[in-house]
Amino acid sequence: MSGVARAVGLLAGYAADRALGDPRRGHPVAAFGTVAGGLEQRIWADSRASGALHCVALVGAATALGAAGGRAVRGRPAGEAAVVALATWTVLGGTSLEREARTIGAWLVAGDLDAARARLPHLVGRDPSALDADGVARAVVESVAENTSDAVVAPLVWGALAGAPGLLAYRAANTLDAMVGHRTPRHERFGWASARLDDLLNLPGARLAGLLAVAAGPDHAGARRAWRRDAASHPSPNAGVVEAAYAGALGLRLGGETAYPHRVEQRPVLGDGRAPVPADVERAVRLARRVQLGSVLVAAAVALVLPRRAGTAAGT
Repeated sequence: MSGVARAVGLLAGYAADRALGDPRRGHPVAAFGTVAGGLEQRIWADSRASGALHCVALVGAATALGAAGGRAVRGRPAGEAAVVALATWTVLGGTSLEREARTIGAWLVAGDLDAARARLPHLVGRDPSALDADGVARAVVESVAENTSDAVVAPLVWGALAGAPGLLAYRAANTLDAMVGHRTPRHERFGWASARLDDLLNLPGARLAGLLAVAAGPDHAGARRAWRRDAASHPSPNAGVVEAAYAGALGLRLGGETAYPHRVEQRPVLGDGRAPVPADVERAVRLARRVQLGSVLVAAAVALVLPRRAGTAAGT
């Protein structure tokens, strides 16, 4: 596949996500989740081996689907670009993330805490019942930071590197992590492989998202400082990077007690600013939009450059 076709496909798929968002019905990622859930019911066992089989089978199938699409249009630049564009639109979730965050933020600003609490589980898997307005705002800002990396930046990185197979493989791994990667009694061992693969695939995207947050945020020095000082203390090697960068860029303090439906975690403090308030949701969304735009431009540039570098290396 030519670098031009891949770059055009990434840009077109990103534009489709911005214009259309996720389809309201029949989303391919939801269909993948249904298949993954059915396979889990068939092969589940309280072992890492069974979970690894589940992960390899499903991520492998998604990768093969992307490769088959590429083979079907090989040598036709317009078709190659269309396959990458369709895969990109399928896996990106930036516009839906923005809509959910802004909906909750608007309810918080309007003083409708009950509506904001009721909507929060659509965005993040926390227990909203005991959260006040500022607590909901903090959850939204943290989710916007992490999910901008997971739902936009990281898939674009893999799209730039590997085209449609990379896009679909990344989204498959990320979806499996959301389904089975949590440390519940059922998934402690079964979800280990999916969680570790997701961590690995998110390493480059999280760091690009952090760099873009530093560059695009209102406080460049604060973002660099928070990343350097606080990111490593977060339990996630990737979420810590982007959440710390966002905290510093926006002059906020994230982290602290975090309640989930079945557990409460004491998260490290990220940043040294003030606690988030409802108005900060909109600030976080605006920063996320700039990070997303920067990431697609970087991804398109990488897609253009890689084939040329490979050709140069082959000729030496």
